[in-house]
Amino acid sequence: MAQAVNEMPLVPGAVADSASPARQTIIPLTGLPIVAAVLAFLVAAIAGNWLWALDFLHVAGGGLWTGIDLFVGLVVGPIIGRMSVPARVEFSSRFMPKMVLIMPTLVIVTLASGLQLSRTLGDLAVPYPNHWWLVASFIVVGIMAVIALGLLEPANISVLFELKKPRPNGQLIGKLMRRFVYTAGITGVMQIATLVIMTRIATW
Repeated sequence: MAQAVNEMPLVPGAVADSASPARQTIIPLTGLPIVAAVLAFLVAAIAGNWLWALDFLHVAGGGLWTGIDLFVGLVVGPIIGRMSVPARVEFSSRFMPKMVLIMPTLVIVTLASGLQLSRTLGDLAVPYPNHWWLVASFIVVGIMAVIALGLLEPANISVLFELKKPRPNGQLIGKLMRRFVYTAGITGVMQIATLVIMTRIATW
C-alpha cells in the first residue's frame, strides 16, 4: 500500500507537468550553449596558455564549486529533509536538471585550468618538503572529483530518469536526493581543506 502511495501522482498537476514536452529531456537544452561556450573558453585558454584566463577559470570555477557544494549540503539539504514528499518531487524536477550541467562543467573547468596553471607556473617542480602540500591538494581534489562524478552526478541523473516516469516514486526520489545532498556537503567540506592548502601553496 505504501509503495502504491509513493508511486501515485503526488501533487495535482505536478506529475502531469513533469511529463510535459518541456520536461522530457534529461538535460536542459537551453543550457548547452552556455556550457559549450565555457568549455570553448577553457580550451582556448589552455591552448594559448593565457595565464589571466587560466587563473580566472580556476578561481571562479573553484569558488563556485565550493559555494554550491556548501550551499546544497548545509542549506538546501536540511530544507529538503523537512519537505513533504510531493514538495520534494516538485523541487527536484526544477533543481536537478540544472545541476546535471552545472556541476560537471565546474569540475572540468576547475581541474583542467588548475593543472595547466600549475604546469605553467612551475608549481609541479616545487622541491620537497613544500611539494607535499601540492601532493595533498592533488589527493583531496582527486577524491572530490571521484565523489562529484562517481556519486553525486549519477544520483542526479537517476532522479531525472525517475521524474520522467508517469508516476514517479517519491520515496526513491527522496533517497536519491539525500545521497545528492550528502555528497555535495562532503565535497563542500573538503573544498575548505583545499582552500587551506591552496593558500599555503600561494605563500611559498
